[in-house]
Amino acid sequence: MDVSGGSGQPRSGDDRPAEDAADPTAPATGPTDHRGPGAPAPENTSEQEGSGPPTPRPNGTPTEDGPADTPAGAEQPADGPAGPSGRERPAAHGTDTPGTPAPGPVEHDQHAPGTPTPGQHHSYAHSGIAKGRPPGPRPKEPGPGGGILMGRPFGVPVYVAPSWFLVAALITWVFGGQLDRVLPELGAARYLVSLFFAVAFYASVLVHELAHTVAAIRFKLPVRRIQLQFFGGVSEIEKEAETPGREFVLAFVGPLLSLVLAGLFYLAMKPVEPGTVPGVLLAGLMISNLIVAIFNFLPGLPLDGGRMLRAVVWKITGKPMSGTIAAAWVGRALAVSVLIGLPLLNSSGVLGDGGTDVGGMDTVTDALLAAILAAIIWTGAGNSLRMARLREHLPELRARTLTRRAVPVENDTPLSEALRRANAAGARALVVVDADGTPVSLVREAAIVGVPEHRRPWVAVSGLAQELTDGMRVSAELAGEDLLDVLRATPATEYLVVEETGEIYGVLSAADVERAFVRAMARPAP
Repeated sequence: MDVSGGSGQPRSGDDRPAEDAADPTAPATGPTDHRGPGAPAPENTSEQEGSGPPTPRPNGTPTEDGPADTPAGAEQPADGPAGPSGRERPAAHGTDTPGTPAPGPVEHDQHAPGTPTPGQHHSYAHSGIAKGRPPGPRPKEPGPGGGILMGRPFGVPVYVAPSWFLVAALITWVFGGQLDRVLPELGAARYLVSLFFAVAFYASVLVHELAHTVAAIRFKLPVRRIQLQFFGGVSEIEKEAETPGREFVLAFVGPLLSLVLAGLFYLAMKPVEPGTVPGVLLAGLMISNLIVAIFNFLPGLPLDGGRMLRAVVWKITGKPMSGTIAAAWVGRALAVSVLIGLPLLNSSGVLGDGGTDVGGMDTVTDALLAAILAAIIWTGAGNSLRMARLREHLPELRARTLTRRAVPVENDTPLSEALRRANAAGARALVVVDADGTPVSLVREAAIVGVPEHRRPWVAVSGLAQELTDGMRVSAELAGEDLLDVLRATPATEYLVVEETGEIYGVLSAADVERAFVRAMARPAP
């Protein structure tokens, strides 16, 4: 059996790396044995490579999305499952749980700037958008690594990432240099004013992100969280819009709100005397929001304008993937333009006096800033392509075709005897049942490998099993995002797969899902 846990799935006990799994007595992989323990394998079986037992190959047609050695897409015999009937609790069906699947399940927990996941809107301090984190992988809300929880507007948690403090310090230093030239009488107090500007500016970024969030809620798209971080904010929207029109609106409202804020700050400047602290602050906030709006309107992923372009191409072609490809390549061209053009604009004086540093930054700083922005945009465009490709293939991830054949064993069954039954049945998973035949736990694959062969007759399977929880019961009918949502909600290395009637179908390994997920990411979209 494979002993590697799925990405983001905690492994328990004495789990070992996959390369340690060369165990000739481990159960063989296959779909659920509907014939009960000890039953002979179906006639259409083929010998597995190596010394392992035969692995059933129903229909004889493995697919790419099945486990490495499991026939994917194989239909099971119709003569009933290998477990008790009528005693199982119904399978836990997919509910909308936060996060975007990553290898294993795609998830939306923390992402570096510019590494969006599907549906995520990423607005930069001087730039724009991008979604879930996959997918990836992960829990409903981020842990301490997600930053400081600031509040829950509209029920959506808002976090400030540690990286924000770095950019806040940078803004304070740069804006403080500008204030020293405009208001030299402030002295050291200019840095306090600059810090206030940094906080006010990121409050504007939060308003930008809340616009995306409100639109998503209006369209009944779940929003996991908003995070303010280096170079902007992220609205982690867990699902893509269903229509190009909604996609366009969802992207458009962010920069629109930034434009509205720029206009409000401009109007607020009218009654304020120029050359004063309030006047300088209002002017700075007006200009910064205008820059955010303009930059986000640029038509390349992962910016808001890129999603607007994607929606337009999607509407014209009827294919969301075509829109993603077009917007992603425009985004890459935009990244190259930023890398080359921003330093040239600064040095030419278009953005200010050519003989002085703009914003207190010299040529090296300008080049570094351009390189960071270009890298973020380029990476975000590439990730948008990969996530779109994944979504094209997600429906191929089906619990029924990824499930391993399983046999039920009692608590006190010696491991050697349990493995003998599994080998005889052509199975590769063990389900521990009580006296009534109701499943109570799953024998951990990695724990089996950790038991030396000479000790297996003296070790009961109950000592190697993980107790079943409701979240570890998966419906055999689940597929795609619904399947990944269920796995994200309850991280584990194995799951019990059951029919709608409650009958045991088999065991789903997180490692198998991860492999199928990675293969889906690697294949080109149809």
